[in-house]
Amino acid sequence: MFDWLVVGAGFAGSVIAERLASQRGESVLVVDRRNHVGGNAYDRYDDAGLLIHQYGPHIFHTNSEQIVDYLSQFTEWRPYEHRVLASVDGQLLPIPINRTTINKLYGLNLTTEEEVEAFLAERGERIEEIRTSADVVLSRVGRDLYEKFFRGYTRKQWGLDPSELDKQVTARVPTRANEDDRYFTDSFQAMPAGGFTRMFERMLSHPNIKVMLQTDFRDIRDVIPHRRVVFTGPVDEYFDFRFGKLPYRSLQFEHVTLEEEWHQPVAVVNYPQDRDYTRITEYKHLTGQQHPKTSITYEYPSDIGDPYYPVPREENQELYRQYKHLADATPNVHFIGRLATYRYYNMDQVVGQALAEFRRIQESIPVGAEVRQPEAV
Repeated sequence: MFDWLVVGAGFAGSVIAERLASQRGESVLVVDRRNHVGGNAYDRYDDAGLLIHQYGPHIFHTNSEQIVDYLSQFTEWRPYEHRVLASVDGQLLPIPINRTTINKLYGLNLTTEEEVEAFLAERGERIEEIRTSADVVLSRVGRDLYEKFFRGYTRKQWGLDPSELDKQVTARVPTRANEDDRYFTDSFQAMPAGGFTRMFERMLSHPNIKVMLQTDFRDIRDVIPHRRVVFTGPVDEYFDFRFGKLPYRSLQFEHVTLEEEWHQPVAVVNYPQDRDYTRITEYKHLTGQQHPKTSITYEYPSDIGDPYYPVPREENQELYRQYKHLADATPNVHFIGRLATYRYYNMDQVVGQALAEFRRIQESIPVGAEVRQPEAV
């Protein structure tokens, strides 16, 4: 009899499993369909001996000291500030758009933030109510920059036009009037020194934790006795798609090793205008690894494959709310993580959500408390 069955060995599942085991002294079984821990943050050494991210680049950044302190129990850090270039009109230009982007693209010499703001204000479209991703960008930077940097990339990434997506999609990408070319501005930006997988392995190494990989929750839920469940998979799947499937966007990856030391000037280059892929990632920039060869990944968005991104449209949120009502009414099952709460989270936000859920468990459930097994819903 396990005290807890945790479904999923990504950030949400691993963090809460570690807390339950180390802080409450309870027994935890972690199951995952994949053959590795770490979820989408899993990294591995390829045949050339280069550390790559199996499911595309994962860059850790946060403003939370609490989250840094927690994860630092399981890893040392390599400082790293992420920079991204976009291939636009034959040039590699900083994204998010900043003063350098505008000057290089239009052959200008804007020198102050006020000049940049005036340039953007002159081109921004007047939109009465900001409702969609297109509205966000058009009102801020105007039609030309929208077409060059955002529309094509968004259509590839989501399979939808920005006018069909909630405003949160492009609101996540700022436009800057200065020359700051960092993709993120968080106070803490770093990569796990030994890689994400090593961090997860340490997190799950507690003697009260047992991990079963290549294991489907459905196959063992009625076989292995347990008192409570933490579910981090797709919430619609847990309820057998009772109201229909929640839409997710997936990704396909092509990993390639090249006989050259470096392939591109930064870790990630976006391709908003041409090519079938959205971006190319070169991992040595992230890891600091020294190697005569380099490994890169081409990223292709898709409707087929593992669920990665909840599709941000109001009708999808309405469908999710039906599943959330079921989830809230399901005894002894806790739903956390990106898939279980149908929301896009950065890695630090998932860690924060898992730590917050653990605090709620601490406050409401006595250690070792007996429960009746929840009925299948």
